[in-house]
Amino acid sequence: MWDRAAPAYDRQMSFFEKAWFPGAREWLGRRAHGRVLEIAVGTGRNLPHYRPGVTVTGVDLSTAMLAIARQRAADLGLAAELREADAERLPFADASFDTVVCALSLCSIPRPDTAIAEMFRVLVPGGQVLLVDHVASTWLPLRAAQRLFEQITVRTAGEHFTRRQLPLVQAAGFRIEEAERLKAGTVERIRARKPAAGGA
Repeated sequence: MWDRAAPAYDRQMSFFEKAWFPGAREWLGRRAHGRVLEIAVGTGRNLPHYRPGVTVTGVDLSTAMLAIARQRAADLGLAAELREADAERLPFADASFDTVVCALSLCSIPRPDTAIAEMFRVLVPGGQVLLVDHVASTWLPLRAAQRLFEQITVRTAGEHFTRRQLPLVQAAGFRIEEAERLKAGTVERIRARKPAAGGA
């Protein structure tokens, strides 16, 4: 499905991001540092927002999305390693990255708790995870509409609108450092840290 969506993905997302997720990718890019792993990198829409000095590794299941991401990295002069991999079974050793980023993707990963546990595993002690996603609204009428909408989107695209990642991040052992909800609570940004050695 994502391979088929790849050619039109950037055009479609540009509209939604302006209306629903303004500033989200800049928020991620300002906070990412060191060795960065981006989960579900897609077409590489976050790549222009990373600061100089970071090293970027990106993974995705879609070869068509990755092809676009590789071209975007080349156009930016960014030496990013972009490879096919599953968020639930990351092909990296423990403690390999300083920052893990995941934008607008845990909503469609089949087992988000498993993916978050993998993020925890590959982070160094003291490393951080940065998440942006759409979540269940804090406004009951809108949340009811989200439930109806996802009856279609879960079947057609595996995309959930009433999930919330924060409890899963906490359950995985991360310490929450920033969490904010926007757009009637339908958008959540999270920065959380893996405890340093000794639990500090």
